Amino acid sequence: MRQALSGILSKSASSLKMIMILALAMTFVVADAASSMAARSAAIVIDAKSGKVLYSSNADGRRYPASLTKMMTLYLAFEAMANGKISKNSRVVFSANAAAEPPTKLGVRRGGAITVETAILSMVTKSANDSATALGELLGGNEANFAHMMTAKARALGMKGTVFRNAHGLPNPGQFTTARDMAVLGIALREHFPQYYSYFSQRSFLYGRRRINGHNRLLGRIKGVDGIKTGYTRASGYNLVSSVDDGDRRIVAVVIGGKSGGSRDNQMAALIKTYLPKASSRGSGMLIAKASGGSPITALAKVFLPKRDAPKPDSRPDGDAPDDDAPDDAIASLVEETEPVVEEATPVVETRPVVETRKVETVAAATADDVATARVAAAYAEPATVDPVNTASVPSGWAVQVASSPKQSEAQALLDETSKQAPSVLAEAVGFTVAFEKDGVTYYRARFGFGSKAAAWKACNALKKKKIECYAVHQ
Repeated sequence: MRQALSGILSKSASSLKMIMILALAMTFVVADAASSMAARSAAIVIDAKSGKVLYSSNADGRRYPASLTKMMTLYLAFEAMANGKISKNSRVVFSANAAAEPPTKLGVRRGGAITVETAILSMVTKSANDSATALGELLGGNEANFAHMMTAKARALGMKGTVFRNAHGLPNPGQFTTARDMAVLGIALREHFPQYYSYFSQRSFLYGRRRINGHNRLLGRIKGVDGIKTGYTRASGYNLVSSVDDGDRRIVAVVIGGKSGGSRDNQMAALIKTYLPKASSRGSGMLIAKASGGSPITALAKVFLPKRDAPKPDSRPDGDAPDDDAPDDAIASLVEETEPVVEEATPVVETRPVVETRKVETVAAATADDVATARVAAAYAEPATVDPVNTASVPSGWAVQVASSPKQSEAQALLDETSKQAPSVLAEAVGFTVAFEKDGVTYYRARFGFGSKAAAWKACNALKKKKIECYAVHQ
């Protein structure tokens, strides 16, 4: 009897020991998972008047943007609207590719169409993936081209750690960003397009007879919050970019990798409460340089062509002077994308220089699919022709080159833009384009003619003080 009881007790002790071991193991697993999630989280708060970083945590760590991606899609849409290429009433036709995007979506069938404004509102509120794809295809010809435009624009805005692969933010291991870059984009959207920024404050909109409510729970809850965008995938966690303006101070804050919609919102609310009072009430002008727009072909050229192929003055004149340096995660509406996603990884991305005479950072290089996209884009390019009128009327002597482009219309547009930026400097100058061929491709230099070397160099130095890159050249 005693032996039997002893055996039972021994087995019970062994079982208890095993249970304790398993419980301890589970504790380590849970702790490891929590640590992994904490490592994935990132946040930043920037004073949108002074540019000062008020708070930073893993701000430059590579993260998946999820639907924060749509901020860049909207940036390019606003740019196209501002340039007159599209209007809020332009039709956005849904291709089979756009119509097939998974939820969250508006649900437009293949061949159906909505207005640009409806597409914008559906992206801001519902975070509609199908609308984002359709709008990207409208602006870029196809989604792959548009993704390259997005990346090129990111570099032009100073977003050094971001690569885009699609217009909506659904999982793609090659698409990534940083909290700092998303803050830069958030600031740029308000600074560059104040006429459209109010879209981000929309809490709902009517689509037919249906009212579609937004995901941004801080609108109307936290005083001063006027946008911008939420995002979620399993790989990214819960993301949010918020712009806050109390009438005196303004900040942009980013939270990436929240454990739930509620905890993300609470973290953002705490950041706003803590750091908005610390922001400056004085501003120093625009913080993000406004990058000029471009066609899909120009954007692709920025990505693929090496810098040595960039059109530049043939040579500097002898004796030139040196340049002057001048809250409930169970709410279904917060779960924007529900497709299976890959585990978070660190994509390996090569870099290449960008083609442009203005200063632009390097951008991610091409994969095999990207090269194929570039070949498709080449087929869209306009025939390389030389305008006999412009060519015949090129002023002789000295000129200041401000930019160049594979399309004459874009070179002319850059001349017009520069003239508007520096009217006093270029009041007496003659703007013109010069065509030349390099490696079988025709480019167009955008130049201003001057009567003497001294006048050209004086003008170029004045332009550089306005942050406009240029060269003086004898032609």
